[in-house]
Amino acid sequence: MAIRTDLAIEALESCRPTSDNATQTEQDLEGFQLTQVHIHREDAALGRPPGKYYTLSIDALLHREEDAFSRACRAVAQSLEQLTPQLCDDPRAPVLVIGLGNRAVTPDAIGPLCCQNVLATRHLVERSPAQFRAFRPVAVLAPGVLGMTGVETGEIVLGVIDRIRPGLVIAVDALAARRLSRLMCTIQMTDTGIVPGSGVGNARAAITRKELGVPVLAVGVPTVVDGATLAADIAAQTGASCEALDDLSTPVLVTTRDVDQQVADAARVIGYGINLFLHPTLDIADIDLFLS
Repeated sequence: MAIRTDLAIEALESCRPTSDNATQTEQDLEGFQLTQVHIHREDAALGRPPGKYYTLSIDALLHREEDAFSRACRAVAQSLEQLTPQLCDDPRAPVLVIGLGNRAVTPDAIGPLCCQNVLATRHLVERSPAQFRAFRPVAVLAPGVLGMTGVETGEIVLGVIDRIRPGLVIAVDALAARRLSRLMCTIQMTDTGIVPGSGVGNARAAITRKELGVPVLAVGVPTVVDGATLAADIAAQTGASCEALDDLSTPVLVTTRDVDQQVADAARVIGYGINLFLHPTLDIADIDLFLS
């Protein structure tokens, strides 16, 4: 049975020690562990395109540790900064932030909720450049899903890109993990783009540099675990056969009990982190003020 996960760190775990096509390092950012996976070349076992995959563990946020929110936001901003030294040649070019997913389905609402926490500044910079010269022009888009709009997300994004000509696209989406321990407390950031819906077996058009003609950063949080993957892992660890796996031919997704609050928290951390990354002169209090 194929193991379903969107996290590069989990794909690498399942391939060890056979894969020599990827390296992994650890770093501490604001008291959080950042795992950096660099896939150097195509590897069918890894199932990921070559590129950088950063995985930030934000367990302290779930535990409501002191100052965890502000530290997590700064860690996201610093991680994005490390991913982008060569991606955008013009620091004043507009940035397009895309919130992928279905707002009406809680585990899939990370993207749209994130958009509510990102400062849209493109119109302000264009109309009043003197007053807003310290801000980078940012456009924010939550395009919905094909079943609601009748239009592929990639088609909507291409149309917007054709009009605003961004220098960078940041796509935010919900992901699928292999381990329950990584749900809601892991943020993956990559410079390879994303294929919306791939984690739950409903892949749509890719949002990548190749497809859009623009550098793409993808940010995601695992909100579900595939039921068959979870059952197979448990069976393998116990060394027992699992007849119940035959009942999971129809996809079943597992999430947490407090998914609504955890999704809202994760979306806010990512949104604020993107703001700090794009507008380095701001702090958390400034963002609170502008979003209020």
